Amino acid sequence: MDNKNNVLIIVDVQKAFDDKKWGERNNLAAENNISRILTIWRKKGWQVVHIQHKSDNLNSIFHPNHEGFTIKELVAPIKGEVVITKKVNSSFIGTNLEEYLKANGLTTVVITGLTTPHCVSTTTRMSGNLGFNTYLISDATAAFGMKDQNNNYYDAETIHNISLATLNEEFATILTTEQLVNFLREK
Repeated sequence: MDNKNNVLIIVDVQKAFDDKKWGERNNLAAENNISRILTIWRKKGWQVVHIQHKSDNLNSIFHPNHEGFTIKELVAPIKGEVVITKKVNSSFIGTNLEEYLKANGLTTVVITGLTTPHCVSTTTRMSGNLGFNTYLISDATAAFGMKDQNNNYYDAETIHNISLATLNEEFATILTTEQLVNFLREK
């Protein structure tokens, strides 16, 4: 990471993920860790991009008419920060994110947000594939437990860790918040 080409991407940290329908979640400190990184990022004057999932389905908790669409206050955008809405898992598909990053010379991408196996993973994979120097902050994201095609249940921590393992060193460098903060202190 250098001092001018870094961008923090915060994916889908929206109230919709507080809904009980999702079930068990790991890493309840994810939003606090994102907020900690965001505070440092803002002090350095680096670029921040907030990604917000927007559903066209009126019944979806991600529809703009639903409170779930709202970005959580802890990491809410401030004046001058970019907010990009998306309709699919990848923050790059159907948005101007790639063009924005390239137009602003942003070559190092630090990804945080919700949820690890879905939008965070998909965005991380595409960021790596598009040639960005990509970092994923392991404890600044979280997962929910889920069932597979055979109705076997996997707890949230397992889903989270396997998702990180599939990204590690192929699509991104995986760091903890503490590792990132320590690295930034040296800059």
